Amino acid sequence: MTYIHSSHNFTIVIHICIITCALLLGSTLRSKIRFFQKYLIPAPMIGGFFLLLFYNYGAKYLNLESGRYFLEELMFHLLNISFIAMQLRIPAKKEKVQRKSTLWSNVTALIAEYGMQCTFGLLVAVLLLRRFLPGSSVAIGLTLCLGFELGPGQAESMAKVWEGAPYNVPNAGDVGLTMAAIGFVIGSVAGVILINRAAKKGWLSSEYVEKLRNRKVGTDFFRLKKDRVPTSYQTTASESMDTFTLHIALIMFTYLISFLILAGIEHLVARFAGGKVLEAVTGLWGINFVFSSLCAIVVRKTLIAAKAEHVIDNQTCNRIDGIAVDFTVAACLGAIEVTAIRQYWVVILVLTLVGIIITCYITPWFCSRLFRDYSFMRFLMIFGTANGTLPTALSLVRVVDPDFETPVAQEYVNSTALMFVFALPILALVNWPAKGMVWPFIAITGAYIVIPFIMYLKLAGNRAFAKGGYFYMPEEK
Repeated sequence: MTYIHSSHNFTIVIHICIITCALLLGSTLRSKIRFFQKYLIPAPMIGGFFLLLFYNYGAKYLNLESGRYFLEELMFHLLNISFIAMQLRIPAKKEKVQRKSTLWSNVTALIAEYGMQCTFGLLVAVLLLRRFLPGSSVAIGLTLCLGFELGPGQAESMAKVWEGAPYNVPNAGDVGLTMAAIGFVIGSVAGVILINRAAKKGWLSSEYVEKLRNRKVGTDFFRLKKDRVPTSYQTTASESMDTFTLHIALIMFTYLISFLILAGIEHLVARFAGGKVLEAVTGLWGINFVFSSLCAIVVRKTLIAAKAEHVIDNQTCNRIDGIAVDFTVAACLGAIEVTAIRQYWVVILVLTLVGIIITCYITPWFCSRLFRDYSFMRFLMIFGTANGTLPTALSLVRVVDPDFETPVAQEYVNSTALMFVFALPILALVNWPAKGMVWPFIAITGAYIVIPFIMYLKLAGNRAFAKGGYFYMPEEK
């Protein structure tokens, strides 16, 4: 079947329509099936499973096999757009300064997650691949962190780089996407189980337990007319340009700047240096979202300096970010090639078990002793991002704090800026395992366990090992 008619090529449009049909199907099933509602399974993830089936088993009969590559490219670009949309938002004036202890507690927990997932993921790969798949790259073990901690966009864009020369790690992108999808499921299902357990065990204050009982959590999808709420404001005269158009234009303008900067750096290095320096710079395309975020911050600050920040509506940025995340989640599953990951099924299974142990057992243990107030909600933020993305974390916190009355979410977001600085060494050296420099990289990520442990001892104080046998230690009354 051909999708070129007259002088028009409908191929890309057809793929976009297929994704939107999957999203509509997912949203309909989400609104009808109680299981999906109870365990907060996102509609894009439900739709993504249909995309996975279609592109693996049905697309070839319709001459649409190229769709998987389109989904991979779509995820890469939507990831960058998502980060730009988040960073363009104008921050609200803070009524009070965040406490340093909370800031460092969040950073400590986040660094520990990076360290544990990277280190233990690679160690598992070293032990298993030599036995079951000799000659395979142990860089596959790093997909635990890329998929669970960073999410589908980063997992695909970073691991995909390893498939080409000089790394030649087959199907790395598909394994990364698979780990990201598994992380989403664990984050949603296990998160709701932990919330229900918290209500029964007294890990939440009676005030929030009562709110939880009075709410019909996840029982609906489509809002009734009486339940609709406004989500954005117009900042332009509609007869001149629609507000949504302006925001899209600002985001794509920022994306163009980030592309030109990175392409310019690569061009200059290729002309004057080359060799290993060029190889390192080429690898930066895998973390293009970092450059996109930095450019968005510069554009935002420029607008503020020009006293033009009023043209930005944060809620509109949120809607664009939401669109990017929804399409990314669906495309994440649709882009997985089933036959490509069969050779790694043992490693994927063991990496998943390691991820569950870290996020569902170790994380609640140390978070309950690390945080002094709102400890369970703060744990949910760490848990949600350690199994998916920030939207996963926010959806879990919203269950117990529907109006975000607590400072938990905002303080976590404030902490991520500092965490980004600490994560730079891992992001910059992420290709080392694919080059064969496994043990030096494990030594670096091991420091991400040791240093947070020292910080944990200082911040937790006498609570550090209190009630050591307890899975979760409630806050002191």
